[in-house]
Order: sequence, then structure tokens, then C-alpha cells
Amino acid sequence: MKKTKVVCIGEALIDRIRNKSDNGFTDFLGGAPANVACALKKLKIDSIFIGRLGSDDFGKKFIKQFNELEVNLDFLQLDYDSNTRVVNVDRDQFGDRFFSGFEPSPHSSFADEFLSKNLIEKELPNLEKFFLETKYLVLGTNVLTSPISAETIFFLLEQAKKFEVKIIIDLNWREVFWDYSSFSSEISKTVRVDLIKKFLNHAHVLKLAKEEAILFFENENPLFISQQTSKKPDVIITDGKNPIAWYINGLQGITVIPDSQKIVDTTGAGDAFLAGLITKLISSGYPLDELEVVDCVKFASICGLLTCLGEGAIEQQPDYEKVMKFLGSLIS
Repeated sequence: MKKTKVVCIGEALIDRIRNKSDNGFTDFLGGAPANVACALKKLKIDSIFIGRLGSDDFGKKFIKQFNELEVNLDFLQLDYDSNTRVVNVDRDQFGDRFFSGFEPSPHSSFADEFLSKNLIEKELPNLEKFFLETKYLVLGTNVLTSPISAETIFFLLEQAKKFEVKIIIDLNWREVFWDYSSFSSEISKTVRVDLIKKFLNHAHVLKLAKEEAILFFENENPLFISQQTSKKPDVIITDGKNPIAWYINGLQGITVIPDSQKIVDTTGAGDAFLAGLITKLISSGYPLDELEVVDCVKFASICGLLTCLGEGAIEQQPDYEKVMKFLGSLIS
């Protein structure tokens, strides 16, 4: 059986993006794993989202969006005691965003911090059926801020291993998640970094931003980072509009990516990039030479670029045809 599905695990949240005039804000559906799951469906790859939302209006909006895109929600959990997380996002003059905290909640924690292992265990036969068809399991590190969700993640990693599902980790360091968590706010930055570095040993493919490479490995060479991690994963290092450094299938290189003067909002660009990369790995097979690697990285980078041309993450993600059309315009 050919494995073509992708399971995305972690947070689905609301990006409350400050308007350019700084007068008010606009809410967008977001959260890295949710973004990747949606972007994959637009690129014609079957995806499954495993996460926990509040049973509030934001949770209902997510379910509507997932259903419209036909993202599988068999393992979505609803929390009646905690809210869907709302993160405040500000942007600089170049459209680059930064997180300035979370909207206050009447509860001490958010729904995504209570992803339940017990609920997933009850659906284990269904999960195993999906894993038979799953090529990649995608997750980040924000779920580690809660011991409840972290336990569930490690359980899912063990299940994935049984079915030879490859693990893709997008480091996605967001210190604000740790600072505002009632579970982990007292943990020092050194301990947080060490905890995440240990977690990265599960990765077969590791994506990280240049600043994350420097923070966690004191190095921005993808081959060096691969050698520091137990599974010797393929490593992709992004750096905004700058060239992408990669170490994939024993090959190493740097790929210049397309740029645009029309950047509006970079929220979700890295998630669209990752979805584009996964799409090529599934549809075209694992790259065997430098030309094939560059083809994968360019396709992924265009997915990221097109997402930056409007506000919000999921709304702006391109479909497969749009990406191919843009690629064609670069060649002609």
C-alpha cells in the first residue's frame, strides 16, 4: 500500500493580527499544525488534524474551515472547560510578525494544553488504520509546554514508529507559549532549550529558521545540525526572503528563492513552505539528486511566498494550480 496521508498534530489557534493603522485587529484561523493540514489539502494531499479546541465560537469556525477543505477530524477533541487560544500578533513595516502574548481567558489554561491521550487510545484501531496509509507525521514543539499534551505526543510518536511513519518536526520556537503557560512558565530558558533539543531526536526531517538554528545548535549549517541529532535527519533552514540552506538525502546546498515587493503579512509562510515541501516529497518521491532537491525547495518556497501576499495564514494559502502557474511565470 502506498502511503500518501499526512497527520498534523498540535495547536489550532486564532491569530489576532493588529491592523496596519494600529486601530483595531482582525482575527484569522491559524496555528502551525492546523495551517499545514489546510495547506496540504489545497495542494491535493490528504491530511488529518489531531488537536484540541475549545467548544466556543472560534472552535466552531475551525471545524467549519476544516470541513470545507475536507481535512480529516476523526481525532479532533473539544474542550468544554477551556477556550481556544487567541494569540496577539503585531507586524513591522515589512510585514514580519511577532507575538505579543495571548488574549486573557477566563480559564488558567487553553484547550490545546489538554490534548488527551485517553481519548485517542479509545480510537486506537481507527488511528492504526490511518497510520497504515500515513507517510508523514508533522508536529512542532509548542505542545511540550503542557505535560498533558506532551504525554499524548510521545504516545503518538510511539504509535507512528510501529507503522514506519516518518516524523517531520518544525521547531517553531515560540517562547511566549512557555512564558504564558501555567504548566511551564517557571521553567528556565536553558531547560526549555534542552527539552526541545532532546525532542528533536525523533525527527527524520527537521525544519527550522536560521535564528532557531543559532539558538539551539549555535550553528547554521544544516549538515552540522543533522549530525547533532540522533536520527541524522534531513535539515532545512529558512531565513525569510534569504536563500534556504538544506541537507537532504546526503546532499547539501543553498537555494535562492523568489522575492516580491508585495509582501503583506508573513504569518503562516513557514507552514505553507513545509506543506509545499511535503507535497513534493509525496507526489514526486524523495529527491535523489541536487536538481530534484532544488525543485522541491523552489516549489515549497513559492507556497510560502504566495501566502505572504495577503493577510492571514490559511486564507492566503495557494492551491496546486496557482503554485504551478507562478512557477511557469518564472520560467517564461
